[in-house]
Amino acid sequence: MEKFIDKIKSPTDLKKLSIEQLNEYADEVRELIINSVEKNGGHLASNLGAVDFVIALHYVFDCPNDKLIFDVGHQAYAHKIITGRKDGFENLRHDNGVSGFVNVTESIYDCCTMGHSSTSLSLGVGFARARKLKNEKYNVVSIIGDGALTGGIAFEALNDIGECKTPMLIVLNDNTMSISKNVGGISKHLSKLRLSKKYVAFKHSLKNGLLAIPFIGKGLSKLTEAIRDSLKNILMRNKIFEDFGIKYLGPFDGHDIKLLVSIFEQAKNYNRPALIHLVTNKGKGSEYAENDPTAYHGVSANKNNVEKLFAKAFSDKLMNIADKNKDIVAITAAMTTGTGLTDFAKKYPDRFFDVGIAEQHAVSFASGLARGGVRPVFAVYSTFLQRAFDEVMTDLCIDSVPVILAIDHSGYVDGDGVTHQGVFDTGYLGMIPNITIMSPKDGEELSNMLDFALKLNSPVAIKYPKSYCESYAIHTPIELGKWETLKTDGETVILANSAKAVEIASQIDGVTVVNARFNKPLDYEVLDTLTNSNILTIEDGMLRGGFGESVLAYLNKKGYNKTFRSIGFDDRFITETENVNAYEKAGLTVENIKTVINNMNKTL
Repeated sequence: MEKFIDKIKSPTDLKKLSIEQLNEYADEVRELIINSVEKNGGHLASNLGAVDFVIALHYVFDCPNDKLIFDVGHQAYAHKIITGRKDGFENLRHDNGVSGFVNVTESIYDCCTMGHSSTSLSLGVGFARARKLKNEKYNVVSIIGDGALTGGIAFEALNDIGECKTPMLIVLNDNTMSISKNVGGISKHLSKLRLSKKYVAFKHSLKNGLLAIPFIGKGLSKLTEAIRDSLKNILMRNKIFEDFGIKYLGPFDGHDIKLLVSIFEQAKNYNRPALIHLVTNKGKGSEYAENDPTAYHGVSANKNNVEKLFAKAFSDKLMNIADKNKDIVAITAAMTTGTGLTDFAKKYPDRFFDVGIAEQHAVSFASGLARGGVRPVFAVYSTFLQRAFDEVMTDLCIDSVPVILAIDHSGYVDGDGVTHQGVFDTGYLGMIPNITIMSPKDGEELSNMLDFALKLNSPVAIKYPKSYCESYAIHTPIELGKWETLKTDGETVILANSAKAVEIASQIDGVTVVNARFNKPLDYEVLDTLTNSNILTIEDGMLRGGFGESVLAYLNKKGYNKTFRSIGFDDRFITETENVNAYEKAGLTVENIKTVINNMNKTL
């Protein structure tokens, strides 16, 4: 018998199913998601928890005319399956399959390319206002998780949505978690709202019971209504969204498709902004994902030894330092596990701070901690630190505040697509005065850099990739702005900046290889000795504003007139999801670099 999942090619097909059939379809969607993620990696628990309400949304609304805006994209796998991309899940997160996040180049049903948190509300009110200005008719639905709601931009949007009164629907997927367990005031508030489900159930049973009483039932029902509302205000005090000017509905069971269809049908006719609060189980349909949603938030298809991760090297060293120095504190923005801080959080709970999805706050908070006399280390993915550029500049660097930025997922990041690339950090950090920027070649050098960073009374950024560490025999002491020569085997010099660059350069014969481990400051003494050498720079980042450009700018001041080449990512957003394809297109391969070196040698 053909499964429903094989019949559904579009939301139009979905609408032909009965409510009972939708539940069967939901089970089939979950099975496909589990099988695809186990094979290819991806976001498991969050997507499993969203299946039912996403099905209900497509059953009620008419996409692509109506706009479904998925915050981040961790909840969008069911959306992709419903909108004709089921077959692409065979190669989920590969260049010949579907991407891990919503992407406008992939489908007309994806109205925005998403990947970073807390932006769906701002995008939604933008659509809603454009609809009014253009005198068009369509529904706007912004889907956001309770974790994403901790982001400051979400509150800026809520304020604007309530002020403008433009009709739109907000679906709050409350699974009590973002990636790590949620923290903060909004999390506590949502906990109160979840408890109010008992109140809602009591309200309905009381009303039905009173109405069943002959003659006086209707009057008693009206009388108790005022008492009920007063009691609600006294006991619950859950008016935060109403205070913004947004109608609040819920909380409701986010897995009851029949109920959800009814609620969405009613809500789409409102003439004001409304928020529907859904309580869901992250990982629903998978026992292991439900039992440990943090571990199964993001699943990697790469089964390499976790002991070799740069994040593990960072974690081990930070624990070692913290054992000896009580002033060391660690900060994360809802990424405890991903950045390697789980052990630190357990051992030093009073010195560990998870500020939620709030990178801007994290940087300014770190600045305050440092000014107060402690030594904060903020562990963050490169792509997410972009959100705090202004705070790094104004709250760290202007006053030269000693905060360590441990920047994970720097350089190309495989699997996660265009929104998660860490290739911009050299450019956006390198233009700021008063910051030292380092890139370790392996785990031991990362460890040494952390020791060195604590000796500086100024901001330090240590950026390293998501990948697994190579291990090198040579490790010279870390000195400010000093590179190290890994081998001297020819007149052409490779300046390798980043672990990936060193990995490639080490495989090239007949060249001199320098581990250019300081992005800023550069090693000017070494550069002064190279004014008569052909130079090739290699970097796992953008060429525009990158390491090679800064090297060439200095050499040009010295009257450099030899052959100079830079290899890295060109002036484009990286859309490849597989590192083999991405590095091939950028020329970051041993074969290509050998060719470039041969051509450069012809000029000697």
